[in-house]
Amino acid sequence: MKKISLAIVYTAIALGTSPAWANDADTILPLRDGDMKKLAVHETPQATSGAAFELADGAGTATLADYSGKYVLVNFWATWCAPCRKEMPQLSELQREFGGEDFEVLTIATGRNSPQGIQKFFDDIGVDNLPRHQDPQQQLASQMGIFGLPITVLLDPQGREIARLRGDADWSSDSAKSIVKALVEGRAEG
Repeated sequence: MKKISLAIVYTAIALGTSPAWANDADTILPLRDGDMKKLAVHETPQATSGAAFELADGAGTATLADYSGKYVLVNFWATWCAPCRKEMPQLSELQREFGGEDFEVLTIATGRNSPQGIQKFFDDIGVDNLPRHQDPQQQLASQMGIFGLPITVLLDPQGREIARLRGDADWSSDSAKSIVKALVEGRAEG
């Protein structure tokens, strides 16, 4: 399989083009600094899970595929997670600054988190622009290899995982914002 992937890359380069994932990796890698050095960028995009998660306020279910068409930063978190409390306002800031047609922050509380507990968590930290979705049975988290919290996954517009960060990070850093801005601007130009 790796030989096929390399053949595609070499063919694309020979034709003067490159696959979109190569552009994403090329965009992200030089911008990683500070906490963003923990952002593991995949050599090739990875498939994601089709498992459903619960939408906030009992509005039904969704899958990650429902968010394709834009870059999505998916943050898996829990109300009991101290690092999550620290980084959630930073994720809110990213959504406020870059959220729209080309980018979205998607927060999914995994495991035992009551809707009331999630609302209290968001109220306590002053976050009102991020979704309060849940994965109570951890089906999505399990299929995505989410072990330990927080874990943040970056999806490309085709819904594939292009990068992953284990643990907390400073999502309000210049590096984090530069990565998101470059991806969004690259999408708008492409």
